[in-house]
Amino acid sequence: MPDNKDKWLKQLLWIYRAILGIIAFMVTSFFLFIVIYAVDWPSDDASIAANTRAKEEAQAAPKQDEIVDGIHVATGLKAGEGLDVVIANCTACHSAKLITQNRADKKGWKNMIVWMQETQNLWNLGTNEEVIVNYLAKNYAPEKKGRRAPLTNIKWYELED
Repeated sequence: MPDNKDKWLKQLLWIYRAILGIIAFMVTSFFLFIVIYAVDWPSDDASIAANTRAKEEAQAAPKQDEIVDGIHVATGLKAGEGLDVVIANCTACHSAKLITQNRADKKGWKNMIVWMQETQNLWNLGTNEEVIVNYLAKNYAPEKKGRRAPLTNIKWYELED
């Protein structure tokens, strides 16, 4: 009979150790979860603020085709015939600001296109070239008046060291 009692105690001890091992694993896993996730867990206020900012940014972002006061909001280009072709071909490589800061007539815009094709790997625009040149010459032609008239009748003096 002593053999059965020892065998029974060994089995009971084995079950006891297995239960302790499972409990230790669960406690360790719980604390590991706390360390990993709770450190960066956003508070309710932070989460609400982030959601509010995201909604405000989405509402403030211009719609791609929105035109306000004759200006295409997303690019800043003037609205007009050929705008979509200019956006598709020109802003694929550079900002629309590069267009708005330049002025030229049809010949000047054509020369810029040829220069881009020869030096910047601009593709052949085909029938779109005429549409683009017409749009640019109409909306971004040279302005007749500069910043100011040249200075005249000025009495100059020399600066002394």
